[in-house]
Amino acid sequence: MHYAKLAALAAAVLSLAGAMPAAAQSQDANKVTDLGVYPPWQGGRNNDAAMRGFEFTIADADNLADFHGSPQDPMLSLYVGGNYFFAMAPLVAAFEQRYPEYKGRLYWETIPPGLLVRQMKMGGTITVGNMTWTVKPDVYLAGKNAVQKQMDDGLLVGPVVPYVTNTLAIMVPKGNPAKVTGLASLGNASIKLAMPNPEFEGIARQISSALEAAGGKPLADKVYKAKVADGTSILTHIHHRQTPLWIMQGKAQAGVTWQSEVAFQMQAGHPIEGVEIPAAQNQTAIYAGAMAKDAPHPEAAKRWLEFIRSPEALAIFGRYGFKPYQETTQ
Repeated sequence: MHYAKLAALAAAVLSLAGAMPAAAQSQDANKVTDLGVYPPWQGGRNNDAAMRGFEFTIADADNLADFHGSPQDPMLSLYVGGNYFFAMAPLVAAFEQRYPEYKGRLYWETIPPGLLVRQMKMGGTITVGNMTWTVKPDVYLAGKNAVQKQMDDGLLVGPVVPYVTNTLAIMVPKGNPAKVTGLASLGNASIKLAMPNPEFEGIARQISSALEAAGGKPLADKVYKAKVADGTSILTHIHHRQTPLWIMQGKAQAGVTWQSEVAFQMQAGHPIEGVEIPAAQNQTAIYAGAMAKDAPHPEAAKRWLEFIRSPEALAIFGRYGFKPYQETTQ
């Protein structure tokens, strides 16, 4: 993946993609720190609510970065595995252009897939800080295996709809001061890591497989056991927010993410870059979705699952390096 090419491509579509406008980068130092480092990073563009009322977001204190739109009577609610949160605003805009009757009436969440499952099992109720609300999902979107598992467990109904694929990369600060050259570097005791938590972030399983491909089980154990024990690997709860944030704050020098997340951070103008992982060591994720059992809006759910494989949706994913799913991709 050529991140510089992706960043250049997205420069022409930043406003549609929801990334931070260049003007924000020229504000005073305090505002640049708040807007440039702390989530949600899109300056309100990932909010589908037409009437927003009093706007109150304090970047490092009161901030619901992964909850989008209004939970009051949505016409379509999406539970989306969080690692393509940045693509959702243009995807929603394209969907609403196709179906204008839904404009301003979508709600979506982008927390890790395992946490979305916990919320589904609680009837769609979630608490963040001092606020509790309930929105039952119409569609669950995550890795294909995770979607199939929830299908088998009775939380979803078929069919499983795959749409794009993604690969891993190593996210590092701009300039790569720790001189990370590949996965083997992550075993270095002097390099502090931010790593997805295996308990509820599915990417952790694929990272472990990639580490084993690069350095055998000893490397995987070093990163996910020894370095966790001594504090040089910090486990995230929500890697698509915490990994880039901790890197920009200087708390970590590297972390394995999806390559699309590196592409977004670079497109947003953040001081981050990526180290590519060779194909022989890399892992390919297949993204899929399915309708939730007892979905409140089944017709809207079917429309979204059809739309997500459309040429316009795949073109939006392509801005971040996702590839269209092919039946031969396994």
